[in-house]
Amino acid sequence: MEEESGLWIEEKVLDRDTAVFEAGIKLGALYHQFIGTPVSTETVEVLETAIARSVSLQPWVYSVAVEIDRAKVLANENEFGYCELRGEMLDVNVVVRYEKVKVHVRVKYEEDMGYPLMRVEKVFIMK
Repeated sequence: MEEESGLWIEEKVLDRDTAVFEAGIKLGALYHQFIGTPVSTETVEVLETAIARSVSLQPWVYSVAVEIDRAKVLANENEFGYCELRGEMLDVNVVVRYEKVKVHVRVKYEEDMGYPLMRVEKVFIMK
């Protein structure tokens, strides 16, 4: 293995590592669970709540804020009055707290990239 060549040094997995990993898992899970869900301008608020409450059930979730772009929902509604949730409609903030670490992560559509980017925005460590 490459690690046995002496070029790599094993380090302890820190609480910060675990918190960041857990936060990323939360974003990936919510994204792949809810993309494609039928949504309309009449049900968008209910879907935001359902996403937030679903994610908040997972371990170490401190808070969740979900915003679905209503203008994009309206613009994509079909003849039956609904569309499917797409990544470009989401703006989700999740805060995970693990031990003495709080991690703020977000998934938000980046227009210039044409992609719903997931990222770590802040990391706080309690003194």
